[in-house]
Amino acid sequence: MAGHLEDEKTAQTGDDLDAVKDAIGARLRRVREQHGLSQRALAKRAGVANATVSLIENGQSNPSVGALKRILDGIPMDLGSFFSLDMSLERSCFYKASDLLEIGKGAVSFRLVGADRPDKAIQMLFETFQPGADTGRVALSHEGEECGIVMAGCLEVSVGEERRLLSVGDAWYFESHLPHRFRNTGSVPCVCISACTPPSF
Repeated sequence: MAGHLEDEKTAQTGDDLDAVKDAIGARLRRVREQHGLSQRALAKRAGVANATVSLIENGQSNPSVGALKRILDGIPMDLGSFFSLDMSLERSCFYKASDLLEIGKGAVSFRLVGADRPDKAIQMLFETFQPGADTGRVALSHEGEECGIVMAGCLEVSVGEERRLLSVGDAWYFESHLPHRFRNTGSVPCVCISACTPPSF
């Protein structure tokens, strides 16, 4: 009987541990996506292996407090805010302009639609490039597909060896593994709407 109770207690402890792993993983995924970060981007910011974030989010790893704090520093977010996050919040179907999360910096603004939606399959951005602004000297490259349309101004889009100057109403659609870069060569801000699947930020 004692042995049976011990086995039951061990099983219970294992179930509790799995629940803790799942809870931390779900929270980390929610927070990461609310801040518009991919698993790879968060790992890079935190200085940890790419697989670390994935293992935690999938409930396959239970991080120590120190390890979790290091990852959260890459967002940044403190432990108190992380554990007080209300996971019961329902997803919104509509977003005001002020709800869009800014994930760009400097002269390039990327405002993310639906930052509160975990496990989203598509990333939609409201983009603004100031005159002369670009996505950087190093071309972007990642898995997936992306498309967009110029709403105001003009935008130089480079994809592989091709380069086009797009104006209002012009659009792009390409496989994201091709090296690509965006630059506003005009004298006024360029505004675009873009979509990418799967999310790359």
